[in-house]
Amino acid sequence: MERVERAVRIVAVQAALLTAALHLLWAIPRLSPPMLADSVADSRPFLFVPAAVLLIAVAVAVFRGYRYRRLSSLGGGTLAVLLVGYPLCHGGNAADALLTEPLAVAAVAVEVVGVVAFTGLYHVHHPDRLGSTAAAADNNDARNN
Repeated sequence: MERVERAVRIVAVQAALLTAALHLLWAIPRLSPPMLADSVADSRPFLFVPAAVLLIAVAVAVFRGYRYRRLSSLGGGTLAVLLVGYPLCHGGNAADALLTEPLAVAAVAVEVVGVVAFTGLYHVHHPDRLGSTAAAADNNDARNN
């Protein structure tokens, strides 16, 4: 079970970091001083930068070995929001927009892999699987002796 957890953790970290990099590659060139001064026509660059920072923080925490279901939920949820946000932003012509933008194709593919990986981490990090029940039983045995 430990090997499975390690493999899923590595895939989740890589998916989160790659998604953050792809969104930063798209957003950074679109953030310009005139865009900050005038009215905003496209708010995605302003949303992608904090989402990328959050994904980097989640990836670092998962890489360091923190086994919290909330952390897995945060990573998978952020990737799912980015994944669902693409068709919501483009509306009916999302498939056409996806085909014309190779960076978006890569981002969507990595986001799908990341959502699956973080869902796997959420499943693996169940408190009973980590031995919390066994640790509680050991504490009860120590108290009884």
